[in-house]
Amino acid sequence: MDLGTYGIYTFDFEHQSAAQIRDSARELEDMGWRALWVPEALGRDAFTHAGLLLAATRQLNVVNGIARIWSREARWTKGAATLLADAYPGRHVLGLGFGGEPRPGVKPLAAMSAYLDELDTLETPNPGPETPVRRLLAAYGPKMLELARDRAEGTQTYHVNTAHTAGAREILGPDAFLAVEHAVLFESDPVKARALAREHLHGYLRTPYNLAKFRRLGYTEDDLSGGGSDRFVDDLVFWGDPDTVVRKLHGHVDAGADHVAVQVVGVEPGASALPYWRLLADALLPERAPASR
Repeated sequence: MDLGTYGIYTFDFEHQSAAQIRDSARELEDMGWRALWVPEALGRDAFTHAGLLLAATRQLNVVNGIARIWSREARWTKGAATLLADAYPGRHVLGLGFGGEPRPGVKPLAAMSAYLDELDTLETPNPGPETPVRRLLAAYGPKMLELARDRAEGTQTYHVNTAHTAGAREILGPDAFLAVEHAVLFESDPVKARALAREHLHGYLRTPYNLAKFRRLGYTEDDLSGGGSDRFVDDLVFWGDPDTVVRKLHGHVDAGADHVAVQVVGVEPGASALPYWRLLADALLPERAPASR
């Protein structure tokens, strides 16, 4: 799975019109970005969103990061992913994850395993694509990482530190694909930067699954209270001048990531992160070539 070493991850399109989304995706492609990651979190359906982005571009890889397994039955996920793989050969990546609200009594590993079993055994009259569906799993803990290694091309991690990336690579082995999302903020004043970073992290410190993940990463209750300690904030949101941000992003690659999906935070809903994406392209894609149209 060749998405380039760096890509863009964004929630911004949740707040933009279809026309704005098309224009932004085309600009990203023209900058030389090879991969665009979009979540399923605030109302956009994973597959219609991916289809819009794929239709608007020529070469860009579009990754669902993630499509929630609770949003649709396995039959409809299989049908949608198969159609996108057929229509846009080698350009769509199906990222699957547990996601969503807490489900008491439901174990994420068992739920994901059962969902994959159904996906892989479903019979369908839909024609199969010449280029197979590419699949990643959202994973953090060792057992889910093992499932991603064994039942998909690899994994996407979200809001983790570089130590987790190194550990994930050990579990995945040398061949499985490891993509890491990381938030960045172009602000050099520590007080302002950490305040904005805490706004971004606020929601993640209120959900049981994320809190369990952060504890597994080695953060204490003190780290996770009061909006997050400086150590926690600095590890989860890379802030500072461009050189500092880029150096820290390289840390994930040094730790074993195949790909880093960079999420620019601190952008007001409805506004565009395009100026920051251009800045990142200059720093991370030095040999980029504009996409042909």
